[in-house]
Order: sequence, then structure tokens, then C-alpha cells
Amino acid sequence: MGRNKINKITPLQQETLDEICRYLDVHGVPPTVKELSDVFGISHSSMHDRLSQLVRKGYLVRDDLKARGLTVAKRPVNLPVTMVSLPIVGTVAAGVPLLAEENITGEVLVEAPVVSSGKCFALYASGDSMINAGINDGDLIIVRRQPIAENGDIVIALLGDEATVKRLKIKNEIIELVPENPRLKPIRVNPEDELRILGKVVGCKKGD
Repeated sequence: MGRNKINKITPLQQETLDEICRYLDVHGVPPTVKELSDVFGISHSSMHDRLSQLVRKGYLVRDDLKARGLTVAKRPVNLPVTMVSLPIVGTVAAGVPLLAEENITGEVLVEAPVVSSGKCFALYASGDSMINAGINDGDLIIVRRQPIAENGDIVIALLGDEATVKRLKIKNEIIELVPENPRLKPIRVNPEDELRILGKVVGCKKGD
């Protein structure tokens, strides 16, 4: 009973933990002690003391050798999830920048932890080629922009003039874009083909 009372988080500690989680959701990295001190209007030493209590109670892990060395070990249960707005990209044509104004058809709100690292966009799925990966026709795919991907990643790839959602398979220098539908065949990428990885799929919002 005494231990539970000692480990109970105080309102000020709760506010600090909430702020750390919100910052992490939006920026993808934890705040520094200085940034937290500025937010709460207290000295660095006072903030260090508050963080030390959260570390002792098991809510945070701290690496003192890093400026952004805070890791959330126990997330607040009632903390509202931060939402961020992503552009919805319509058609993607060869030679047109991915997020060119003419390609953006709207915006969608998604949970910040889904897109905590890197720039992201959303794209509507078309067809049933990825149904076994849980991506159906009309679903909104959340994509992190990146020019490279690893074997097994689900990617948005531009092959020639056509953008497609497939699983990337690389084996013995052979590259394939593999559908998650047994009725469809993998697409073999030949050396002369123009293949660009536009991004990696990091989430999916179900269509209506």
C-alpha cells in the first residue's frame, strides 16, 4: 500500500508526461529538458527533478548522454491522441512531382503516432491486389515518403507511368512487386524498367 502511494503520479508530473507524449507524437522525437523548462516556465534543475521522479516511478527512461534521451515507458491511459493532417494525393503521373498542387485532392486526419517519423501523404487504394494485406478498394493508404525500401515492405512504386501498391521482394538481384492476392501474378522489374519507390505504407484507414 505504501509503495502504491509513493509511485502514484502527481498532477504536475502528469502534465509533464502528457507534454512529452504530445511532443513525441507531433515531432517523432522527445523534447529536450530546455524545451520542457520553457513550456512550464521553470528552471532546468526543477525540470530535472520532475523528470527524475517520472523515471523513478517507471514512466520514463532517460539517457543522460543524449539531449533528446527521454523514452516513454508507460504512456498515460487517458491522454487524447494527437491528430495531424495529411494531404490526399490523387493521380500520380510520370514526371509530375508527387505532392504537386494539382495532385492533392483533399486532406485527412490521422493519429500522430502513425506518422511520427518522416513526411507522409495519403492515397486511395484501387482494386483488390492487396486484400490479403488488409488493403481493400477505396481504403485510404498512409504512406511515408522515402526513395528506398527493404525486402518485404509494402510500397507505393512508380513503374513507368503507373503508380501501384505492392509488396517489394528482392532476391538474388531480382526485384518483384508482389500482390497480396493469389489470383494475381507478381510484376517482375526488368533492368530496363524505370522503377521509383515513392514511399512505404505505414497505415491504412478503411473506406466507407
